[in-house]
Amino acid sequence: MGVVPENACLPQEIEASEADFQKTGESKIDSASGARKANAPLSYEELLKEYNQLRERSSRTTNALGSAAHDLKTPLSILNGYIELLQNEKLGPLNDRQREILGDMHASGQRLQYFIQDFLSYTVLETGEMKMRYEVGNVNPCLSEVCRLWANPFQERGLALYFLANEKLPEFSFDSAKLQRVISNLLENASKFTPTGGTVWLHAEPYMWERRNPNSLGMPDERRRQNELLPNSVKVSVSDTGPGIPAEYHIEVFDDFFRLPGSEAKTEGMGLGLAIARRLVSAMGGKIWVESELGSGAKFSFIVPLKPPATTPVKGKK
Repeated sequence: MGVVPENACLPQEIEASEADFQKTGESKIDSASGARKANAPLSYEELLKEYNQLRERSSRTTNALGSAAHDLKTPLSILNGYIELLQNEKLGPLNDRQREILGDMHASGQRLQYFIQDFLSYTVLETGEMKMRYEVGNVNPCLSEVCRLWANPFQERGLALYFLANEKLPEFSFDSAKLQRVISNLLENASKFTPTGGTVWLHAEPYMWERRNPNSLGMPDERRRQNELLPNSVKVSVSDTGPGIPAEYHIEVFDDFFRLPGSEAKTEGMGLGLAIARRLVSAMGGKIWVESELGSGAKFSFIVPLKPPATTPVKGKK
């Protein structure tokens, strides 16, 4: 019998090696075709399927946030009610240290309540369940009431808030509660970023919103000039003496959960105030934007058309 070298292969091993090589080759071919498939552009049906899946997932997340916020609203209201009951000393006298602690608890409870309200508003707007309630009226009392509600918070921060009613504003159809929410969010944003000793102005004026409409290209010059003289909307602006916003963030500031770089540790909130304002203004058929430069403050403006969207019912003046 001959001696088999140590590095020689037996027939069985040769057959096994050939089988392994064949499998390896097939796996390489499969991986290559898989890579080609991965690099190949998706079809319309595949893109639509992925879009629907992402949309459904986003909808579930939004509904979950809304449900959680709604579940927190009731117990938090009860806690805030007990805190106010203790602060009024209806359950017994308090010493200075107890008043200080209750004051901190009340402030924290109010902040949580604002966060929850933002979440609820965001989810309602995101799911398209927001209903507008238009009534004909004068917008000056609406703006004045918002300023009155923000007078104390501004005073506590050492800020001046100015508003002068504009008698030139016409009566028109608007949703008072939604309009006040937009202005409140803008005032809150201004109060966060304006340093102590700064000033914030609220101003409203009739405005001619020239929308780019292809049908207007054939309009006679005389008729176009007459229309330009007649305001078709109301422009509301909130200006501040804060640090300003870099130009590259003028659009992003209205995105969901966006906060300016470097401001995360300095200000409170979740970055939903301006996003909610943008959605509300859009629901009114208007638009919102910001004008700002670093070191020159910021001016947030939005336009509300005098005529609401045609699909929205309007109530008469009471």
